[in-house]
Amino acid sequence: MQFKHTDFASDCLLPKRDTLWLVEPAKRWIDAFPIGNGSIGAMIFGGTDTERLALNHENLWRGVTKGRTVEPKYQYLPEIREKLLAGKWVEGAELATKHLSGHERRVQPYQPVGDLRLHFSSRADVENYGRTLDLSTAIAEVSYRAGGVTYKRETFASAADGAIITRVSADKPGAISVKIELGRVDNPECELKPWSNTNGIGFTGRFVEGIEFAVETRVYPSGGKIAAGEGANIQVSGADELLLVTAIAVDYNQPEPAKWCSEHLDKIPADFDTLKERHIAEYKPLYDRVSFNLAANEEAEKLPLDVRLDNLRKGGNDPGLFPLYFNFGRYLLLSSSRKCDQPANLQGIWNDDIRPPWDSDIHNDINVEMNYWPAEVCNLPECTEPLFNYMEQSVPEGTKITKNLYGCRGVCFCIQTDIWGRPTPEAPGWDVWTGAAAWLSEHLWWRYEYSLDEKLLKDRVYPFLKLCAEFYEDYLVKDSLGRLVTVPSQSPENYFAGGATPVSLCVGATMDFLLIREVMERCIKASEILGIDEDLRLKWHEILNGIPPFQAGKFGQLQEWLDDHEEAEPGHRHVSHLIGVYPGEQMTPETLPEMYKAARVSLERRLAAGGGHTGWSRSWVCALWARFLEGELAYEHLVCLITDFATKSLLDTHPMNNEWGYVFEIDGNFGGTAAIAELLMQSYGGTIRLLPALPSKWKTGSVKGLRAKGGFTVDISWKDGTLTEARITSDFGKPCRIICSSGALSVTSNGTELPVERDTNGGFTFPTLPDRAVVLKAGKSNGIIQ
Repeated sequence: MQFKHTDFASDCLLPKRDTLWLVEPAKRWIDAFPIGNGSIGAMIFGGTDTERLALNHENLWRGVTKGRTVEPKYQYLPEIREKLLAGKWVEGAELATKHLSGHERRVQPYQPVGDLRLHFSSRADVENYGRTLDLSTAIAEVSYRAGGVTYKRETFASAADGAIITRVSADKPGAISVKIELGRVDNPECELKPWSNTNGIGFTGRFVEGIEFAVETRVYPSGGKIAAGEGANIQVSGADELLLVTAIAVDYNQPEPAKWCSEHLDKIPADFDTLKERHIAEYKPLYDRVSFNLAANEEAEKLPLDVRLDNLRKGGNDPGLFPLYFNFGRYLLLSSSRKCDQPANLQGIWNDDIRPPWDSDIHNDINVEMNYWPAEVCNLPECTEPLFNYMEQSVPEGTKITKNLYGCRGVCFCIQTDIWGRPTPEAPGWDVWTGAAAWLSEHLWWRYEYSLDEKLLKDRVYPFLKLCAEFYEDYLVKDSLGRLVTVPSQSPENYFAGGATPVSLCVGATMDFLLIREVMERCIKASEILGIDEDLRLKWHEILNGIPPFQAGKFGQLQEWLDDHEEAEPGHRHVSHLIGVYPGEQMTPETLPEMYKAARVSLERRLAAGGGHTGWSRSWVCALWARFLEGELAYEHLVCLITDFATKSLLDTHPMNNEWGYVFEIDGNFGGTAAIAELLMQSYGGTIRLLPALPSKWKTGSVKGLRAKGGFTVDISWKDGTLTEARITSDFGKPCRIICSSGALSVTSNGTELPVERDTNGGFTFPTLPDRAVVLKAGKSNGIIQ
């Protein structure tokens, strides 16, 4: 098949700036376009002879060991602690791994549903081929001309109707002839029962452990003939147009999946325009909350995405790629974590393998957290609900695990898990880590900080924080210097010289103390806001006073461990000890300037030794440089994130030194989107920072709809690298503190100048009223000279 695609732009409308556009079908799964409605998704390949929709459902996980438990092991903890406190790192780690680890791999892999394939009749050479993914409407399109006929396919995953919708059309009557089939990769552990009738095809699947699922596609041709075949296939001949509606169900929450699919499809109208209108009406208001634009290179934007990526690799100028990448991350979050049951896993909701890398699991030591870094700042708080449900669902078993492993109250989760609510240890050594629940609690706290919802604070945020605090109240022990320390401890997933490998267990990793400070300080603040638990605050203050302070090591770096261990892998991919800079806010130039500097040294050393060598790690580096107010360095690493780790369809990858090669891992996409937001606006410590780390190549642009802590919405415009106007809208009428270096500014609301109070730290504060914009405008001043 030959693809003559040079005339695509002249024959079709040039794709919009927030559209991914390629001029050949995907040859690999990771180059296809993802669509999803949170619960169900598909990868669209865009083939002309055969179109493939690789289908997924968020709840389709294997469940061989979903009833797993942990036997009491806390009786071994004193001996483990004795060894580690004595500096016997390997002996202590061996004991901890023996008694506290999960020696049988029990996380169950996330599974593909199967494939919907459309086999078209033989065609002449294809001309004017293009496939697009419009992020603003969440619709994937394929268009091409063959044999004098222009064909078009439009596909979307509708949250409004809970189905995947495809329309096939042509500009010549009777031109559509296609065999449609549903199937799944052969798997002896999954029994399939395919079927077909005069207007639909489907199959049911059943894994050996009893988990059942079903998929059904209704086929609605306009004109032509339709005939059912054997198995799950159907033939359409001579149709003018074709509508396909696909439903998927799993007995995770649908006891009779096949029946549910059939009854659900009965309720969906066989009218494409109606379905498309309802889909866009549900999706677009969420997507349109935020917009980001840069003065673009118009010639570059006329090129297909793969060419643009290649030009950027060669040093070309294409500012428009960065808003596109930013918007793609927002699109992926909406598509994998909206109105659904489960949080986005390592691949969101898209997976093609029955044994995917890391089982496409929920990884609690950076990956699932990173998935949700852009949710609040990018004005998509609804997308955090599946994460919160996952956290709360894990508490009942998590408290049992915490008691059985460590003899403690409260809750801690282990490093990785699946959807069955049992965060048990799963990987020897790696899983002796107690920080997951505390790290996840950040997201609940942020939800409060952005919304100031005291009911949420009382009902969900504070109860979870208290469970984390209870664990540390019991888990901390005194070392020989009388300091409260965590033993065993781990800095995920790193190791040091003289320690156990591939991960070292120790006394007091810095990340533990960062998390403990966050948990205790937030518990104190929440209890004060709610006016409860005054008696507990003394205990929390005692813990804050008892844990060791942060330390700078022999190179001036922030120590990753309580002892200044020699780094065995100086370029390690994880930088967990830097969470006090980002995503946290404990180390700032105002609060802990010396540790802020030391953290920067740590980052520089990591990068000098080759760190940031995975997509997600590189995106974290971008965000850290943004917090260090280094726009040029952040930009440099952002370019590497996109050019080194993005596929043709912009999906993030993780390099593997095995048969998998480069594999899809979605956290890098989400981390990259969050990092871009940090370059444009930062919100922490009671201050909003406007354009804190704007790269020089982003000379002119605007961003609208970003959310700041305290219930603020922020719009920013700039020209030649300098702010021209910002609009701050408050939900609650709270005073607003701003830091911005932009010359003279006027601060007005409804045309009236507002009183402004300057401070010695370069900030200024002004009053706000609920739902009324305050305008900061360059060129005039009512006392604000930055």
